Amino acid sequence: MNIKVMQTKAIFIDAYRELNAKKLFWLTMGLNLLAVLIYASLGINERGFSVLFWTFDGEFNTNLMTKTTFYKLEFLLWGVPIWLSWCATILALISTAGIIPDLVSGGTIEPVLSKPIGRIRLFLTKYLTGLFFVGAQILVFSIGCFLVLRIRAGVTEFGLFLAIPIVLAFFSYLFAVCSLVGLVTKSTITALLLTILFWVFVFILNVGENVMLTNRETAAVRLIDAPGKIESQERFATKRIEQLREEGKAIPGQDGVPLPDGAADSLEAINPTLQLARSKMVDAERAFETWSTWESRVYAIKLIMPKTSETLSLLSRNLINEDELGGLLDMMNGINEENDPNAPDRRVAERVQEVMDKRSIGWILGTSFGFEFVVLGLATLIFVRRDF
Repeated sequence: MNIKVMQTKAIFIDAYRELNAKKLFWLTMGLNLLAVLIYASLGINERGFSVLFWTFDGEFNTNLMTKTTFYKLEFLLWGVPIWLSWCATILALISTAGIIPDLVSGGTIEPVLSKPIGRIRLFLTKYLTGLFFVGAQILVFSIGCFLVLRIRAGVTEFGLFLAIPIVLAFFSYLFAVCSLVGLVTKSTITALLLTILFWVFVFILNVGENVMLTNRETAAVRLIDAPGKIESQERFATKRIEQLREEGKAIPGQDGVPLPDGAADSLEAINPTLQLARSKMVDAERAFETWSTWESRVYAIKLIMPKTSETLSLLSRNLINEDELGGLLDMMNGINEENDPNAPDRRVAERVQEVMDKRSIGWILGTSFGFEFVVLGLATLIFVRRDF
């Protein structure tokens, strides 16, 4: 066997022994299996939603969606965004954050560097080792969910396994930062805390952009609707003026009668609602301009940051087709509108989603891996040049 392959294999085995000694790897594996059991305990039938042997009667039943759609949605609504992208990621960071600090700590790195192995290969192998063990955890969860969908819904859905490369890519952005900080500080706790702070920053950045996009598109929808509302109010005011003239009454703004305060013309004087409609259009124009400016600024910052939320959204793009998701959303929106007349205009959400869908896979992964490449390259350079 090639000597380099043997050395790399030895590094992997050594990293596994370290994780196994801490019991963290098997703990996270057990928690992943627990998450699969929770996933399997949920269900849907003709009566309603079920948990284990208990059924809760209601509108949420197989008349609303099929069992296949239900389990796919469960996978996308809590399996990926809650379990894999938060809970499992935190557990993975805790279990792998010490890989680099433990390597470069005093008394550990010297014997390793005395062996005939290049520093670049040593560092990158340690980095890939962390990704390998996290990938194993994602694989266990994905296989479990695949079996649940096959047994409980009778469907073979290989699309679930897309979670492995997608979530692993998402984790790799964070692990690159964790490796750099761990190398510089030689502290597992510091690496873990600063990585989580960076993750929170990126999360806030994503939420901020979403808020700005929502407000911008809300203003855009108002601008689309404004001309029709203004035209309707103008027609009403024009008819009213004609009626007043037939009755021989004076028209404000005409016939020597002054306009009331705030009215721009006779139409507004006769119909104050027109004044309000015109004012709302001006406000919408200002809001659209303001939110567009701020969104572009946040977008510029995001351009150099890893796209965590967009990366995870790639799974939903490929797991549930548009007909499946569109029909379900139409039903849910209809229910919400019946229960809440003031529910947000669905056009806003559709426009925001359209903006997100225009961001190609190449752009999402390319810019994110570009960030990871820079961070990992900097860490590798430091490791190669440092005098241990």
